[in-house]
Amino acid sequence: MPVRVVLQGDDEGWRCVVVSGDGVEERIPLGGGGVHWQSGGRRDGEPAWWRRRLGEIAESLRERVGMLLTDRCFETFGGEADIVWLEVDGPTCWEGLVTLREPDPARFPGRVAPFVVTLVPGRGALLPRASLLFDTVAADAWSTLEAVARSCGTPPPQDRFLCGWTGHRSVRVGRGRLAVSTERHPDGSERIGEVFAERPPGWGGNPPLRLRLDGIDLLDEPAGDVVELLRGLGHEVVALPGRRRVPGLGLVLHERRPRDAADGRFAGASLTPPAG
Repeated sequence: MPVRVVLQGDDEGWRCVVVSGDGVEERIPLGGGGVHWQSGGRRDGEPAWWRRRLGEIAESLRERVGMLLTDRCFETFGGEADIVWLEVDGPTCWEGLVTLREPDPARFPGRVAPFVVTLVPGRGALLPRASLLFDTVAADAWSTLEAVARSCGTPPPQDRFLCGWTGHRSVRVGRGRLAVSTERHPDGSERIGEVFAERPPGWGGNPPLRLRLDGIDLLDEPAGDVVELLRGLGHEVVALPGRRRVPGLGLVLHERRPRDAADGRFAGASLTPPAG
């Protein structure tokens, strides 16, 4: 059983080392670029935002490593892996202490109700006991995401830069992610311009995120079936690199990366007000 894990980034990218109770080490490359700022092939002074960006990458990789280890522990030992992370040389080196706990009830079908997000073309998204509609002002949208985080027991949403949008925040729902992007209107108001949800392959976490439109489970049905169902409802589906676009609905379905393509399902979907 793993008892310790080290996450580290250097010039060659990121990796983790998993150490078992008998001292055996397993090195797992995680990819990504080097951690030192380079411009024109040479190291220059780091811009002010660079270490913040490294911190965001490290946070994402800690989450990825945690999912990898807990899935392994569930398959091998029937329990979940809890990792307490300690900053060794932040933001590029972290050490985690691993313990085993009881399996999550959501591992067993029917034990935990899904968190269902219903996309409504032209209007936005309906959530359990809340909504994210396109006429919602930014402050109310952020409050809704904060409430989702509290109900799901996940960290509060953080403001992130996303090119083309005035604001962007997201929250975790199980292992999935629900995100909102806002845009500035001519009257000066900032309102929701896009709702996005995604979920990695495999177990969906607690609670599992479900994304539905017109009764179609967009992230649970095989991707080919989703496309055929939408076409069967009379919608044009346009194939683009890495995604499928349904212009009449303002819907974009995002395909998985090649390494996860065997899953056969869409990775995520976004909804914007239909053009025109």
